[in-house]
Amino acid sequence: MAFPGLQHVALTVSDLERSTRWYAALFGAEPVLDEDEEGGRFHHTVFALDGGMLFGLHTHQGRESGEPFSEERTGLDHVGFAVGSHAELEQWAQKLTELGIAHEGVKKAHYGSGVSFRDPDNIALEFFTGPE
Repeated sequence: MAFPGLQHVALTVSDLERSTRWYAALFGAEPVLDEDEEGGRFHHTVFALDGGMLFGLHTHQGRESGEPFSEERTGLDHVGFAVGSHAELEQWAQKLTELGIAHEGVKKAHYGSGVSFRDPDNIALEFFTGPE
């Protein structure tokens, strides 16, 4: 039996309205879902990305720690978005610049190339493509 691929990622954010605007600009799309979870434990706003992937933003009714994200804490290190080529990676770097999102440009390694950036809660994100 093959191990299944990722279907969704959900991030806890400190300010849902701010993060929703930021991710809507990044994705070039509005959320497809914005509601309280049935049990009332959290609220989620969800974006539908290409390939059937869902990307969610969560708040936990004021129970969030309020601390900025750090990849040095146990848990998530970063979220990587797959791009198809180095040329596409360059286009995403340009788009980040146009959106006013700080990044350090394309970084190359033997295993591939990426553009790293952070969301309003300092969550580490990356566009990545394999070696060409």
